[in-house]
Amino acid sequence: MQTVTRLTRLSAITRTLLVLAAVAVTAPTVSAQAGKATKAAAAAVAKPAAAAMPAAAAAAPIDLNRATAAELEAIPGIGKAFSAKIIGGRPYANKAQLVQRKILTQALYDKIKDLVIAKQ
Repeated sequence: MQTVTRLTRLSAITRTLLVLAAVAVTAPTVSAQAGKATKAAAAAVAKPAAAAMPAAAAAAPIDLNRATAAELEAIPGIGKAFSAKIIGGRPYANKAQLVQRKILTQALYDKIKDLVIAKQ
């Protein structure tokens, strides 16, 4: 039951990435089948998908206090070891505590600080 609950609670970022992957996979197939699609039309299809990814990441930061290991591992630079350390150090009053508690290095924190949040 707990596994089903986790699967149904995919983050907005994960859902966005799945949609973008589906668009990326089907766009070349659709263009090839049409035969008359121009390069400009194919570029127009690709541009909205590429532009949506940074906006989605900025719009939905991952909550350090509630994120699953898989959600944390989706952050660039965070693997299984760091995700386990982050989960083990909960709760966080603010995201800067990742460095204060020596869970992450300052360099890694600087890379991910815009992708995470510590909600109470």
